Amino acid sequence: MTFSVFGYGSLVNRLTLPPHVAAEPVSLSGWRRAWRATSIAHAGGVCALSVVPGEDTIEGLLVTFEDEVRPVINAREYRYDPLLAEALGEGALIFRANAEADRFGDAASPVHLSYVDVVVQGFLTEFGEAGVERFFATTDGWHVPILNDRAAPRYPRAQQLTENERSLCDRMLTMVDVTFLSTDEAQH
Repeated sequence: MTFSVFGYGSLVNRLTLPPHVAAEPVSLSGWRRAWRATSIAHAGGVCALSVVPGEDTIEGLLVTFEDEVRPVINAREYRYDPLLAEALGEGALIFRANAEADRFGDAASPVHLSYVDVVVQGFLTEFGEAGVERFFATTDGWHVPILNDRAAPRYPRAQQLTENERSLCDRMLTMVDVTFLSTDEAQH
């Protein structure tokens, strides 16, 4: 048996997925992304992507996993509640931040740049530069501080980016006018 999950953030990057999973690019209407999933991780507070109801159509991957992988996915999405995304097929799921985690981050729970890098790399691979631009346009919460952890990534599924990928990510972040924190400035 299998189950499907609509990935709209780091799950769009196939390098973060278990080997041998089926994944196809899809869009889902009625949602926006937002930097709203906060929690305390091994390296302090962190803010990750979630979804909120909206009038947008967001792109992502519909990833189909074998049932034996469900505990791994549930552990990866531990701050999230699974919701049905029936528009993508019977039993398809989308994960949304649970009530405890559903708030914008701050200096104590910043977005990790290594996480943004992974998401941008995935969207670039799947949807091209225009897809990266659509990702930024359909995501709220760019006011949340971003911790520049590229030198020592805190995101557990961090990836190596090419110079072009880093440059694109940096350029897009400049366009949404983010505030960066150094690792010394991050509150613990």
